[in-house]
Amino acid sequence: MKALTWQGRRELSVDEVPDPRIEAPTDAIVQITSTAICGSDLHLYELLGPFIDRGDILGHEPMGVVVAVGDEVTQLAVGDRVVVPFTISCGHCFMCRRGLQSQCETTQVTEYNSGAALFGYTKLYGQVPGGQAEYLRVPLADYNHIRVGSELPDDRYLFLSDILPTAWQGVEYAAVPDGGTLVVMGLGPVGQFAARVGVHRGYRVLAVDPVAERRAMAERHGVLTYDLDDDVVALLRDLTEGRGADAVVDAVGMEAHGDSVVEFAQHATGLLPDPVARAFMQKAGMDRLASAYASIDVVRRGGTVSLSGVYAGDADILPMKTMFDKQLSLRMGQCNVKRWTDDLLPLVEDPRDPLGVMDLVTHRAPLSDAPALYETFQKKDDGCIKVVLEP
Repeated sequence: MKALTWQGRRELSVDEVPDPRIEAPTDAIVQITSTAICGSDLHLYELLGPFIDRGDILGHEPMGVVVAVGDEVTQLAVGDRVVVPFTISCGHCFMCRRGLQSQCETTQVTEYNSGAALFGYTKLYGQVPGGQAEYLRVPLADYNHIRVGSELPDDRYLFLSDILPTAWQGVEYAAVPDGGTLVVMGLGPVGQFAARVGVHRGYRVLAVDPVAERRAMAERHGVLTYDLDDDVVALLRDLTEGRGADAVVDAVGMEAHGDSVVEFAQHATGLLPDPVARAFMQKAGMDRLASAYASIDVVRRGGTVSLSGVYAGDADILPMKTMFDKQLSLRMGQCNVKRWTDDLLPLVEDPRDPLGVMDLVTHRAPLSDAPALYETFQKKDDGCIKVVLEP
């Protein structure tokens, strides 16, 4: 089959690789019909090379049709149309029973003290072959699927794999009071959906992004948007009676604009031999925290900051005095996809499309175009907000 493989920093290729096969009786094989490039895939493209091997298959936002099942699979049959959540979980352990599927004790990657295994996402999360490919092996398939109907297009359902539940969880964790104000930092795909979820729930939503096309897209869905500049925190405070927002969703993460020193250190780490770089990143890695700092600044006293953007540093410096003095709540974490499926499935199937799932994709292309589109997406060229690949 053809699959997108990692070959080095900013170097990807579409190669012929062996077809996946049933390796355990609980596996299924899915033929991929749509698979998206996620903002967190860019961390693999740019920063996390020490935890990837050449030839690893990327991608964790896939859907398709079941073409084979193992002998112990009882909830799926050949021909079923499914979305595959990016987290791999069992559904019955202590964590899964509590709705914390991203912490699944059955698939935790204990070697790196990480949570549940993920598709296409480095040794830190199990080095499981990903879904930017023609076929995907799905472990523990009875639980790791969302069965969907056959009538609606893929775009109605595809984002249930990651970014839509990630945004929903981010807003849920933000604990915005009824009629309150939510600020969303960053209007990439997760930020777009977080802002729309906020509007859907009746909040006043203010969002910040430096890219005009992203702001324009959000404005189509009732979001008030602002450019990223030195005055934006003060402006947002002025718009919230000087107090700040009730809650902030940081949908940017570790590659935020605004910290050239840490950016240099991140890139320098990537030049070290992999074993040295891995050890450094696990103990002394640092993120670009401009978005997190701005979120802490703009939230009101007693408010909540919800981190949906990926952070990976273990030596980050947070303004603890400010956070303590402002009595902030901080929520974060990898998305527990299956926890939110029942909430979201009716919304994506609603003919009114209240979350605008049909207004997100800006670039659609065959799998062969994936390497070039990673670069386009990273550089935010050509109005690129969301890429869907069709193997």
